[in-house]
Amino acid sequence: MFSYRTPAYAILPRVSGPQTVRDQTFDVLRDRGLTTVFGNPGSTEVPFLSGFPEDLRFVLALHEASVVGLATGWALGRDEPAFALLHTTAGLGNAVGALATARVNRAPVVVLVGQQDRRHLPYEPFLTGRLRGLGGEYPVWADEPTRAQDVPGAISRAAHEAMTQRGPALVIVPMDDWSAPADDEREPAAPGRVVRSAGADPEAVAALADFLAASSSPSFVVGAGNDSEAGWAAAAALAERLNAPVFQESFGARAGFPQDHRLYAGVLPADRPRLREKLAPYDAVLVVGAPAFRQSPYTPGAFTEPRTRIAVVGDVPEEVHRSAGDLAVLASPAAVCRALAELVPVRDGPAPEPFTPPPPPDPRGAGESLLASHVLSALAERLPDDAVVVEEAPVDRPEIHERLLARRPLGFVSAAMGGLGFALAGSTGLRMALPERPVVAVVGDGSSLYGIQALWSAAHYRVGALFVILSNKGYVIMDRLAERAGAAGPWPGFDVDIAGLARAQGCDARQVADLGTLTATLDEVVPELATREEPLLLDVAIAPTKTFAP
Repeated sequence: MFSYRTPAYAILPRVSGPQTVRDQTFDVLRDRGLTTVFGNPGSTEVPFLSGFPEDLRFVLALHEASVVGLATGWALGRDEPAFALLHTTAGLGNAVGALATARVNRAPVVVLVGQQDRRHLPYEPFLTGRLRGLGGEYPVWADEPTRAQDVPGAISRAAHEAMTQRGPALVIVPMDDWSAPADDEREPAAPGRVVRSAGADPEAVAALADFLAASSSPSFVVGAGNDSEAGWAAAAALAERLNAPVFQESFGARAGFPQDHRLYAGVLPADRPRLREKLAPYDAVLVVGAPAFRQSPYTPGAFTEPRTRIAVVGDVPEEVHRSAGDLAVLASPAAVCRALAELVPVRDGPAPEPFTPPPPPDPRGAGESLLASHVLSALAERLPDDAVVVEEAPVDRPEIHERLLARRPLGFVSAAMGGLGFALAGSTGLRMALPERPVVAVVGDGSSLYGIQALWSAAHYRVGALFVILSNKGYVIMDRLAERAGAAGPWPGFDVDIAGLARAQGCDARQVADLGTLTATLDEVVPELATREEPLLLDVAIAPTKTFAP
């Protein structure tokens, strides 16, 4: 059984006597474990934040996208809801892209959005927000409580909605609601505990077993929804019984299988012709914890050859429902794979060809620019098995997949939505949530500028993440895509001092331009990543990557 209930904070202070809505909300935050508040305050949030209780923690970010990015990383690292505070229209508007990333990355985030005073909202005073639809369809749930007294219950429910539906849940609160008297006689608007079955229905398992039994050459595709200790173990056990290769979904937020396993077969191509070619040898594909299939760009034709049947197992309804397949099971991937591994017979035969990372690149001669390959190879040789790699370097992502293999759950994290600006904030939130694990963000220089303000939070709160910036002086992914279209784009290159921007925000930074300095720096820094208490940014000058095949 899966049970979501955060620890009861009975030892923390409660307000005695008549409570306000604000007092009652703080109790809800304590009871739900939402005791760290990520925010960038505005005037509509002052009544909530002034005189903030000492047992709650406020973490400041300098931009709302960084607020949600920090909360997203925290939620992914702890696998429980995080709490983000946004300022009316400007704050929520700035954060919409980050909310989309949280949704696609399956991150449970409770988002409190401030609103003007309820007493004159009909007149749309200064800072009034038309907030309910501003986030579009990316929130999994949104509420504007009818009365001030309904606010604590709405926040309590938002915690459950965010965790159950795996995404951001919004509550919009007018600023005068906080001082209103609480209603102590109303029943709670949300249960104190939500229990969701994590079992596998025998009929569903039997249907999948029949699907696999009819196959002479099965294979697997795994994705972010299987990224857990239980998910990895169950998928590995099932793959071993069937002696079948396991592919990683393309454009995935996380790894769904140990990528150093003998049956791991690499990341699926992201276009239909290459996908068909890759899956052509298999007459059955079991997709676990991912939709079938994420693609970019569009190319005509079917996903697979006609003889290949597809089954999908996942616990996110929208992913399952939009998948192209012959059979879909809405259930816990770990539970289903575990049950299947006990049911299907062992399949003999030659082992699939194992995935082999590329060899290290040739060393650089004097005056030759580093390539992304040199940086990634150097990291691969040094990072420990439990490192968390956060990726946001679009043109170099295929090679990141090839060299920086995920060896532990949460070993790879990316913004699956595709928008830029997540990595610096997300890796900071992840490191705050997982202080015992090394966290390394590999980020393009263009990508870093979409969320550079997050470095201030990393420095101020002494978050010991390592930020490796691949500085190629432009939007190289756009250059490569424009070349495919047969013409150059109108955008110029740029040369921004990323290390200088980091130092200006209090984050230690070093510029690296040659292989000797790179390896010496990593030899110094990597061994201390698990215990490091200060962030460090490496601004590594590289030549633009010339090829791109996602």
